[in-house]
Amino acid sequence: MDLFDYMRKNTMEKESPLASRLRPSTLEEVVGQQHIIGKDKLLYRAIKADKLGSVIFYGPPGTGKTTLARVIANTTSADFKQLNATVAGKKDMEEIVKEAKDSLGMYGKKTILFVDEIHRFNKGQQDYLLPFVEDGTLILIGATTENPYFEVNGALLSRSRVFELKTLEKEDIKTLIHRAVYDKEKGMGAYNAVIEPDAEDFLADVANGDARAALNAVELGIMTTERNSQDGKIHIDMEVAQECIQKRAVRYDKDGDNHYDTISAFIKSMRGTDPDAAVYYLARMLYAGEDIKFIARRIMICASEDVGNADPQALVVAVAAAQAVERIGLPEAQIILSQAVTYVASAPKSNAACVAVFEAREAVQNQKTMPIPVHLQDSHYKGSAKLGHGQGYLYAHDYENHYVDQQYLPDGLVGTEFYRPTENGYEKKIGEHLSFLKK
Repeated sequence: MDLFDYMRKNTMEKESPLASRLRPSTLEEVVGQQHIIGKDKLLYRAIKADKLGSVIFYGPPGTGKTTLARVIANTTSADFKQLNATVAGKKDMEEIVKEAKDSLGMYGKKTILFVDEIHRFNKGQQDYLLPFVEDGTLILIGATTENPYFEVNGALLSRSRVFELKTLEKEDIKTLIHRAVYDKEKGMGAYNAVIEPDAEDFLADVANGDARAALNAVELGIMTTERNSQDGKIHIDMEVAQECIQKRAVRYDKDGDNHYDTISAFIKSMRGTDPDAAVYYLARMLYAGEDIKFIARRIMICASEDVGNADPQALVVAVAAAQAVERIGLPEAQIILSQAVTYVASAPKSNAACVAVFEAREAVQNQKTMPIPVHLQDSHYKGSAKLGHGQGYLYAHDYENHYVDQQYLPDGLVGTEFYRPTENGYEKKIGEHLSFLKK
């Protein structure tokens, strides 16, 4: 390291954001994630023994993926290299591989490569790393906010151990906030600031498990708040806290896990007849900017799949809502979506129609194609009548109650029931009607 590198490093350490400066250098300083770095856990023992193999850290933003990588960098005897997949190219990887080979060949020293945002590497870039991870030239540490089982090369994944980082608990965030305000070495203790308990509690809550969001708010508050004229201290009270973190950090990526988790909770809440939960998840998706047409499609599917004939009107409401939101758009569309969601969620439920079609498809798929009964076959197409098609067919409207008992299913399926109406809502009447006709 030359003089300029040394000066640049010192300047970056002083001027970097609080969240970066406050990163722990030892495992003991890490807050949260005890399910993977508790003293009896594999990752803790591997880091302490400096016997770490290739790993993938997977979790939401602000949960400590990069922090753990930095801790490993400070505790390992191996060379530690870092790349960010958003900007790194193949040339960068080639240089690191060359250095790793030299280090291993000349000094017997291993190289740990930390790739932040590893899901941003394309398949070719990930494939390039594979042989060097496999032969031990590199020990890979990947960090990703996306599900690695979808985003990381399967071969690379099979040679790594995946550790999932959880959203930090509120008390974990409060610990970090307190450290940020009062720590004089890494934090902002030198500014002689104090944070009120209610403000600390508020920031820990609205950060929504994202430590970085809370620490950025603390830094902004301390740097922009005037000192109290009486005691000379900077007071971070509730008013300052609310100004510094004006919007709850909703963790929602339209292409990531939170998208699927939220829509899953939304659908399950409608199916479970909980309109309060359903409208909450609707609001959460709208707040995060989800496509209203996508939401409308999910409501229509639920209206048919989960409500079905227990309330046939549910599908009518859902379809009308879908058409209306396309014509009207936001912000008024949220009212229409809310009406449809609360209707579908509150409606009686039946999946009998859904089950019927899947059971019928299974019969079609697994059994040989059976001939349609002759009396049901078309008698109008060319010479089909001469072949006897349609002969013996009984016209239902000629009989009492517009019903006549005759065979409709193919011979091999006579007596099979695919549609079994439930006792819920309107479907109970359907079941009663069918039972009446078949007496």
